[in-house]
Amino acid sequence: MSDEPEVEPVRTKDVQSFDSEKSTTSTELLGGGNALVIMHERTRYVLRLTRQNKLILTK
Repeated sequence: MSDEPEVEPVRTKDVQSFDSEKSTTSTELLGGGNALVIMHERTRYVLRLTRQNKLILTK
């Protein structure tokens, strides 16, 4: 059993787009997991979802 609370996913259509045409939710981005590796200009970044339901981007 996980200590993390179950989070209701937000539908993309409910997310307001601000300055860009593309938007997504963290649930969609992480694909149900708790981490995502992002490669940017040959540098590896990791976006993690914490136990407190916060997002942290590290290099």
